[in-house]
Amino acid sequence: MKVQAIIPTAGMGTRMQGSVPKPLVKIKDKPIIVYSLKAMAHSSLIGDVILAANESTINELERIVRDYHLDNVSGIVVGGETRSDSVFNALKTVDTQTEVVLVHDGARPLISTDIINEAIVACNGADAVVVAVPAKSTIKIVDSETMIVKDTLDRSQLWEVQTPQVFKKDILIKAHQNKKNGFNPTDDAVLVENMGIPVKVLRGDYRNIKITTNEDLILAEAFLASGHL
Repeated sequence: MKVQAIIPTAGMGTRMQGSVPKPLVKIKDKPIIVYSLKAMAHSSLIGDVILAANESTINELERIVRDYHLDNVSGIVVGGETRSDSVFNALKTVDTQTEVVLVHDGARPLISTDIINEAIVACNGADAVVVAVPAKSTIKIVDSETMIVKDTLDRSQLWEVQTPQVFKKDILIKAHQNKKNGFNPTDDAVLVENMGIPVKVLRGDYRNIKITTNEDLILAEAFLASGHL
């Protein structure tokens, strides 16, 4: 079973208010993107990785791939206006013999190879698998205009979804092709869910954080310094 990975890295990190695009921001002297690529490289189940990047960062990403000897990167494609568009652009370059596609956010540098492998293996018995952790906090639905609480959700049924997310290739391609105009999904699983296909949840790791703000960089450095990754 051939598996290819797609890592969307086209985000520019506007919420971090920095001059460096997010995938190039460094954590402990290494660009964010290097960590997840190395985790993928250590997996014997992944054939290669396709990056979907902002056009302005492609030359720098090519340099990083060379300098860090990331031979598992088979190509870099230009990303789209949204994360979903970027994934779809990369999907168009996936090999015909590939059966399974893994999608992982480039802004989640602390993913472990063990979880990557577990998610791929889980996809042997499912069409779609997402990594997630149980919600720790109480979640309330709030009216965006009045800022009044409308409802409090049952935390025991809530999971915070992460990546990687693993899919049978043909299903993921069809899910993207069927995406309604104007719909901007925040992950790929929702597109598969909208097709009525069950999505299996695999328990992940709370350390698999997404780098969104400068505070997340501090937290990631702390996790790395702890030596548990």
